[in-house]
Amino acid sequence: MKLIKLLSLLAMPLVMAQQSTRFIYQVTQTPDSTNTEKKTELAYLDADGKRSLFYAENSLKRDSLMDRMRATKNFDRTQMQNLRSNLQFTIEKDLTNQSLIYKSRIGRDNYSYSETPVFEWKILPETVKIGDYQTQKAETRFGGRTWYAWFTQEVPLQDGPYKFSGLPGLIVKVQDDKGDYSFDLMQTKKITEIYQPLNRGQFITLSKSKYRDMEKKMQKDPASFINALRNSGGRGGGNRPPMSPQEMQEMQKQREAEIKSRNNPIELK
Repeated sequence: MKLIKLLSLLAMPLVMAQQSTRFIYQVTQTPDSTNTEKKTELAYLDADGKRSLFYAENSLKRDSLMDRMRATKNFDRTQMQNLRSNLQFTIEKDLTNQSLIYKSRIGRDNYSYSETPVFEWKILPETVKIGDYQTQKAETRFGGRTWYAWFTQEVPLQDGPYKFSGLPGLIVKVQDDKGDYSFDLMQTKKITEIYQPLNRGQFITLSKSKYRDMEKKMQKDPASFINALRNSGGRGGGNRPPMSPQEMQEMQKQREAEIKSRNNPIELK
């Protein structure tokens, strides 16, 4: 296994008690089953010992850019193109009871659902040092996939990237057995507080099963969701000017291609 140099955390229990920590993961995924090209980007897990937030690095960058655009009233969409992400969700965890809230967007609307995942971890005897941490291997089934995780008790935080948690220590690495998805801890750093994403309207709360049904419908008929966005003017209200017909057409082609390419989700069921 390739070893990655991690930044050590000094006096970790004290750090976790007094302030928040950002764990930076490299996420490697194959979202399109018809294209073996892997997509790689960074994601953050902000945690304070009681709660955590998992989100794409580009989400934070987009929010910062939107703040500047609002301040200058210069909404240049081309600046957002390099900040696209394949991780189009946030996951808020309550670490006291291992519950979470998943938030994402389908079409022009924001949705969320609550979940308390049950991870029946099988802790294996295999150990390996990854970066600065001594880790132990564990196995579980989740979302229709078999997952292998490497956790360290040197960081007393029962959390990890995406929805994964429940092991006796931080998950340093987790990947599925087919190699479609992998999360690898690259760096840690102290932060003053857990990141708060920009509020882009109200969230519609529904069950996970209904949310998955909507995702499947969008996958089969992306045009219906794009048309809903077209009817709204494509900006979602506020002070942003409506899109031109050419902008809308370009966005429609791009969105439909993106939706069709996301045919290998991290959770298969």
